[in-house]
Amino acid sequence: RSCQSASDDVSIETRRRGAASSGRRDKAKTRMVVLRTLSLAAAAAALAPGRPRTASGGLRATVIPAREEEVIEAPVLAVDDQNHHEKHVFDFGAEKTDGDGSQRSLLGGKGANLAAMAKIGLPVPPGFTISTEVCTYYYANDRTYPTTMDAEVRASVARVERAVGKRFGDADDPLLVSVRSGARDSMPGMMDTVLNLGLNDETVVGLARRTGNERFALDCYRRFIAMYGDVVLGVQSRHENDHEPFDAVMEELKAERNKKDDLELTSDDLRELVERFKALIVERTGAEFAQDPYEQLWGAIGAVFGSWENDRAKLYRQRYGIPAEWGTAVNVQAMVFGNLGETSATGVCFTRSPTNGENVFWGEYLVNAQGEDVVAGIRTPKPIEEMKVEMPDSYADLEEVRGILETKFTDMQDIEFTIQEKKLYVLQTRNGKRTGLAAVRIAYEMVHSGLIDEKTALRRIPADSISSLLAPTFASDAVRDATPLATGLPAGPGAATGHVTFTAFGAEALQREGKKAVLCRVETTPEDLRGMIAAEGILTTRGGVSSHAALVARQMGKVCVCGAHDITIDYTRGVLSIGGTSLREGDFISIDGTSGHIYAGSVPTAASEINQVLKGQLEPESSYTYEIFQTVMAWADKYRKLKIRTNVDTPRQAQLAMKLGAEGIGLCRGEHMFFEGDRINYMRKMILADDDTARRRAANKLMPQQRDDFYGMLKAVNGLPITIRLLDPPAGEFLPHESSAKLALAEKFGMSFDYISHRVNELNEVNPMLGHRGVRLSISYPEIAEMQARAIFEAAAQVVAEGDAVDVEVMVPFVGFKSELDDQVALIHQVAAEVMAYRKINFDYKVGTMIELPRAALTADEIAETAEFFSFGTNDLTQTALGMSRDDVGSFFRKYTEKDILSRNPFSTIDQVGVGQLVKIAVDRGKSTRPDIKLGICGEHGGDPASIAFFHAVGLQYVSCSPPRVPVARLAAAQAALADEDDD
Repeated sequence: RSCQSASDDVSIETRRRGAASSGRRDKAKTRMVVLRTLSLAAAAAALAPGRPRTASGGLRATVIPAREEEVIEAPVLAVDDQNHHEKHVFDFGAEKTDGDGSQRSLLGGKGANLAAMAKIGLPVPPGFTISTEVCTYYYANDRTYPTTMDAEVRASVARVERAVGKRFGDADDPLLVSVRSGARDSMPGMMDTVLNLGLNDETVVGLARRTGNERFALDCYRRFIAMYGDVVLGVQSRHENDHEPFDAVMEELKAERNKKDDLELTSDDLRELVERFKALIVERTGAEFAQDPYEQLWGAIGAVFGSWENDRAKLYRQRYGIPAEWGTAVNVQAMVFGNLGETSATGVCFTRSPTNGENVFWGEYLVNAQGEDVVAGIRTPKPIEEMKVEMPDSYADLEEVRGILETKFTDMQDIEFTIQEKKLYVLQTRNGKRTGLAAVRIAYEMVHSGLIDEKTALRRIPADSISSLLAPTFASDAVRDATPLATGLPAGPGAATGHVTFTAFGAEALQREGKKAVLCRVETTPEDLRGMIAAEGILTTRGGVSSHAALVARQMGKVCVCGAHDITIDYTRGVLSIGGTSLREGDFISIDGTSGHIYAGSVPTAASEINQVLKGQLEPESSYTYEIFQTVMAWADKYRKLKIRTNVDTPRQAQLAMKLGAEGIGLCRGEHMFFEGDRINYMRKMILADDDTARRRAANKLMPQQRDDFYGMLKAVNGLPITIRLLDPPAGEFLPHESSAKLALAEKFGMSFDYISHRVNELNEVNPMLGHRGVRLSISYPEIAEMQARAIFEAAAQVVAEGDAVDVEVMVPFVGFKSELDDQVALIHQVAAEVMAYRKINFDYKVGTMIELPRAALTADEIAETAEFFSFGTNDLTQTALGMSRDDVGSFFRKYTEKDILSRNPFSTIDQVGVGQLVKIAVDRGKSTRPDIKLGICGEHGGDPASIAFFHAVGLQYVSCSPPRVPVARLAAAQAALADEDDD
């Protein structure tokens, strides 16, 4: 039996050694394999070369009688299957289908869905899927294949030949195939595709003769040479604004022949284009274009597997958390042709709108075209509803497929189709990428129609996408007064204003400068992904709502306008022209992804519908979006276990956060209040004072204002818990450093310039992040902590006296030693007792600490003797654990992700293996001392869905985040709880 089926006899645990090894298959990976109740001999046999692999690329072991427990460490060696055969190739089609829709990890998403569609009788061209396991083998074995692969592929090609009645490489009636990638999760445009494979100088003649359409055959051939040259042979643009070399050759020929559109090219034109394409390949590669169909096939298969590790695929995986070890499948499928004339077409459609989620048939198509024409934006397609008139029978067939697929997969489907001489073929289906608004609306409406239940809806909505419902739109009065310079196709809803940039590099540079960018391109390609991530919005002059720009923008939640034909972009001059208006790199431009309008300059924005309702500017019943939002949030609240708090410093911020669902304040930073009005002057006097008396006098001036601040916060939360952090930043941050500012301060305070300069220099620190701050400052200057504690407790006493409840938590920051906390807790308790005595009123409060230093985490059992709660400050805990500055990590983060050292920014998503373990240690040790200790997190990670799942798993009771992230945290917390149910 395999280890997988011998759960009573053997347990194998695999732990990858760091992010680097998990992402790089071309080296043998060392894994710890723990084999319980196995003899050492059995363990050795399990690790021996030549053993069969599991579906995840691991090894199987044969169980022999149990004798002892052994723990061994050894490399998992590359598998040589000379002596053992596994199935690597899986057929699909009307006559034979090996796999099914549940085998996404083995067949990839595309392969699994093709199998599922074939099994229910949809018109799927036959083909076969090379499994993801082969991808694993490919990288583990120096980009080679299992020894049985050639025979398996040839056998599957033969089955396709029989199914379609054509032969691969036949000069009279050739079988042509497409070769496409197919990862477990869809990665649109990130990996490579080759169409029309099998054409050569002989088979193109047979195709022309068999179809009676020479132009069609030559059109397919020139497309194949261009795609193969690009994908397999690497004949590509040399830099970002260089034209695609095959496009450049084609444009040159069209100019010579005075042709504007590809469809105007004659057979003679295309024959000449084929020769020029082949000459380009010789020029760039030094080799002739391959004529052997099987050589072409293996070249394409290798290119698709190779594209799993290209830069854009790796960047996409990093952004969306797709593990590198998943690999991709390769799908080889018989070609059907949408470019056979006016009765043929190709297109992409969605069973619902991916932009706003409306339940309408949505998509576009092109007559007499192939699939890349639609997706690449080479020609601007027609809306799918026009097919009702132009091709009514095919439209009816497509509508029927729409209903079948959405019902089967119970989700909005993205369908790729081809119509060949009036016959519909479905080339693939997948769960469609969608905007945040669409994701929420589709889930909501599918629940109400009975297609899915609430739990499924919650699992399906990406938690981050809920924030898009709160995104601003252009202000109605500003839009009314502005005149659109042009209108394109609305492909990603929302409003975006930023500086014009024409390159991905430019967008990234603007982002580093803290500026907003709108990436303006003729058309985007996968190489533009970095710029699309950095930009606020995306504008293209070509392409439709199914183009690369539109697909990627929707998934990222980016504002996008495509196919703005009235715009001309000149990369060489760096100019975008609309009629008589020209915008240069760096000028402001505004785009509306809901209407498609494009404006010169910066257009003011307005609050979203939801925020308008929350602010009382719009009646709730007037907003369907608000109804959806509230319903989904109610579902999330029903299932989540974590409480959600917010990080705010003013009553106004607190009130907004409560309306968004916050259940208290997890971090109120008292020092932020010091910058309002003239308070900064009292704060500066307190810091500049050179004795206790002067400091206390300044603190007494500041205390009433702090008390009023805290009173406002306590009233705003209306009895919900509020955690108030005592002073944290170094004192030097409150003092001026420029000479003119120090001189003005000296005049204001009646002090000498030299004295102020001396004090500023005294307080200046080489490394203030690890210097005289937090609890250290309060121990050095107890007057500060005493003043803040008195302000908190007097505010609490006043609220209680008015008949309202309070739930106050006083947090001491930057504690590393129990004795530090003991010192401050004694002072805080003394002040509380004094206030309750002279106000003749009692109230409950807690004192705890922020766990933001590794030592505090490791000694949490000691600290918990004093602390009544822990709040994890994961921003500084990440800095101190990793030795990385969150302000400077950007200088090397990109290189670290390219080398798979880091998969995500640890300041955005918690490093579970390192920093996360410190959190877990602190939780466990804190509970061992004080079982009822309250545990939460108030760092930026509190609003990150992946981090929230971790905090749920380690047993925190709440997360705290900024107000706009509160809805995201509510949904992510529900998803974390539902994941527990899935595990059970």
